[in-house]
Amino acid sequence: MYYALIALILLVCLLLALVVLAQNPKGGGISSQFGAGGAAQLMGVKRTGDLLEKLTWGFAIGLMLLSLGTHVVGGASEAGPVRSINQQKALETRIPAVPGAAAPGAPAGAPATAPAAQPTPAPAQ
Repeated sequence: MYYALIALILLVCLLLALVVLAQNPKGGGISSQFGAGGAAQLMGVKRTGDLLEKLTWGFAIGLMLLSLGTHVVGGASEAGPVRSINQQKALETRIPAVPGAAAPGAPAGAPATAPAAQPTPAPAQ
């Protein structure tokens, strides 16, 4: 399904490019050079411009919807957000603990080491 949507997106992109190239805001464009007499007699000059404008909007909206559809069909991975290689390496690296050094991000007046953990008393029997 995903690949079918990609193929449709490519087709819509090609058609959109052809329609945009066929129109010209001044009324010239490719449409006037290829069979201008027949097109002008059949639909009229103004109606040809309206048709090309409607086709342009239709293909542009279709391209946006198909692009959103590929996101829905492809979906995001279940593992969470995609991370860059730099983010993954930063999460994997551990800063070695140096005795007597302040922890990174600790305030200036904070003690260098944390107090020792108190031993838990043994349960009464």
